[in-house]
Amino acid sequence: MNRRSFAFGLAGAGVAATALAGWGEAAFAAGQPATAADPILSRVDPELREGAIKILERPLPAWTEESLAALRAFPPMNPQPSSSPATVERRTAPGRRGQPDVGFELIGAKPSATLRPAIVHIHGGGFILGRVSDTTVMCQDLATEFDCVVANVDYRLSPETRFPGPMEDCYAVLAWVHANAEALGVDPARVAVMGESAGGGLAAMVAIASRDRGDAPLCYQVLIYPMLDDRTGSTMRVPPFIGTIGWNEAGNRFGWSCLLGLEAGSAVVPYGAVPARLDTVAGLAPAFIGVGGLDLFVNEDIDYARRLVQAGVPVQLHVTPGAYHGFDFIAPQARVSRDFAAAWKSGLRAALHPPSASG
Repeated sequence: MNRRSFAFGLAGAGVAATALAGWGEAAFAAGQPATAADPILSRVDPELREGAIKILERPLPAWTEESLAALRAFPPMNPQPSSSPATVERRTAPGRRGQPDVGFELIGAKPSATLRPAIVHIHGGGFILGRVSDTTVMCQDLATEFDCVVANVDYRLSPETRFPGPMEDCYAVLAWVHANAEALGVDPARVAVMGESAGGGLAAMVAIASRDRGDAPLCYQVLIYPMLDDRTGSTMRVPPFIGTIGWNEAGNRFGWSCLLGLEAGSAVVPYGAVPARLDTVAGLAPAFIGVGGLDLFVNEDIDYARRLVQAGVPVQLHVTPGAYHGFDFIAPQARVSRDFAAAWKSGLRAALHPPSASG
């Protein structure tokens, strides 16, 4: 398999947003060659079908620790440089609760006459793949578009680091932003967390910890097709047309097992590790949740949004018909991808730049 074929085979889940639409959790998609006549493809939005065919035609080996090591060793394709003027600095946040210090990229920090908002960004990768550098360009664009500071977290991957390690890494960076808000010119009342796929799952975990601990508040959480429930694909099966393009049931079981150190779908899991299993979601930060209608996560994401609504948490839910996992990175110019981006950006902009913060 050549490098380009490998990279496209991986694309589709937010492991990287910019390197080809990057690395992606679609690495382990269904293994049969696809054609336009494939019945699965009939459900896919026409503008997304070319990407779907390429994903389906690039199967990779079954999930094992050996195949994971090989995937990590494969060099990513270099993303196009950003046109954003946002600076990128490598920083370190003190570890929390006995955890080691955490590296992150501080993006878009600059002198300002007025306080600015901040975003803590968490990359995807099934909890097991991905590099912080995969999303540097995307975060530079965020910093410029939203006139904010972005902290892009270089969290530890599983299975080497089990829960709560990766979540604590992300929380440490959130706490650092709050502790250094004055020096950064950041308004501590306008700090959001954002992530894609497994990064969205970690963002949801951080929001839970933020609520519970109360020392690093959030104004908003942007959960892009978030990975929220270890039971999906294990004790909870999905319809045959769901999760067949991109991140699938086998990958989901492997990723969650690596994070938890338990079999996915186990009767008992650590508190806060699986957002969908949380007893109460009351008091969480307002949220945007977006997912494709063919994504493996569609049911768990809709259910999480429903629970937020019932608990009185403001939430915007956006479900894109005919869209698979990571579709917006695979085909960013498609109409549905542009509509999807416009939806989450609208919610994030309202949270970071409310009328009360103007002037």
